[in-house]
Amino acid sequence: MSKLPNTGTSIFAVMSALAREHHAINLSQGFPDFNCPDKLIEYVHQFMLDGKNQYAPMQGVLHLREMISQKMMKFYGKYYNPEEEITITAGGTQALFTAITAFISNDDEVIIFEPAYDSYSPSIQLNGGVTIPIKLNENNFSIDWEEVKSKISPRTKMIILNTPHNPSGTILTETDIKELNELVIKNNLMVISDEVYEHIIFDGENHHSFAKYFELAERTLIVFSFGKTYHTTGWKIGYVLAPKYLTSEFRKVHQFNVFCVNTPIQLAYAEMMKDEQHYLSLPDFYQAKRDLFIALMRNSRFNITPSKGTYFQLLDYTSISELNDMEFSTWLAKEVGVAVIPLSPFYTEKIKGKFIRICFAKSEDVLKTAAEKLSGL
Repeated sequence: MSKLPNTGTSIFAVMSALAREHHAINLSQGFPDFNCPDKLIEYVHQFMLDGKNQYAPMQGVLHLREMISQKMMKFYGKYYNPEEEITITAGGTQALFTAITAFISNDDEVIIFEPAYDSYSPSIQLNGGVTIPIKLNENNFSIDWEEVKSKISPRTKMIILNTPHNPSGTILTETDIKELNELVIKNNLMVISDEVYEHIIFDGENHHSFAKYFELAERTLIVFSFGKTYHTTGWKIGYVLAPKYLTSEFRKVHQFNVFCVNTPIQLAYAEMMKDEQHYLSLPDFYQAKRDLFIALMRNSRFNITPSKGTYFQLLDYTSISELNDMEFSTWLAKEVGVAVIPLSPFYTEKIKGKFIRICFAKSEDVLKTAAEKLSGL
């Protein structure tokens, strides 16, 4: 008997396969088509040559945890103890699964906001929990906090949030944080904050990490990703920050899940973190790509509201087709030669909206060619 009877192959795998089959430009799966910094590769190579090829400590290489602690203190004003409150993971998805597994049991309710990253609900379900989905506003993808309050029950244990948000590209505001803070304290709830795109935020906006807010930070596990920051999604390394009492429970599961992650790459990231300019330059780097793509699409029939964060952009195709988003996305890959992601797989129920998501973490030539094809519709 299946533990996930209603779950099929990930939409990312499906659309990437369509792209390969039809030789379409792949703007679907969220990975850069350019390489990571040369210096990072050199560091990994040197640590391998130096024999740093055996198990790392279960909680992660100490030097890397120390560098993370320093960064969090400098940029968010929050001290995380490297020994007791920072754990290195095999990417953000493993971190999310481990966090949910550590705390969610049979019939525990977990609130998520849809469209939601596709690992949240299956992870809850696998642990016997109950997903309580709340749809974001279909026009601007904002949170209706009155609806959130109405969905809280005595069984509600956790809320999962994501900012900057995949797939909508929106960000949480100070008002959102205030509403959340009051709600979780009143109802004694735990929080998972998915902040893997923390450095990819645009138009001079600030990232409101939950680490900045004392009361929230004391009940939150925050998930980050080196893959998004250093263009290394295939290396699958991230980290989780949480107060000691949460980290202790998290590590109980982590040690029997992956135990530890890649040693030389952890050491290399620790060295790279000494160069703050790399991640401080990411907003301008990715905003230039966002702005280029939107400018190239200015004469298209798509309706576009510029993304505020992540390297994703939503396109509203209401004026172009009556097809649902899955049909439209399949047609685009087969007939137009551009692979995208439909939004409906990010929901548990059917939606009326006509949105597709593209990834603009691509070279200028790829973006230009894709925009030319899409603008012809």
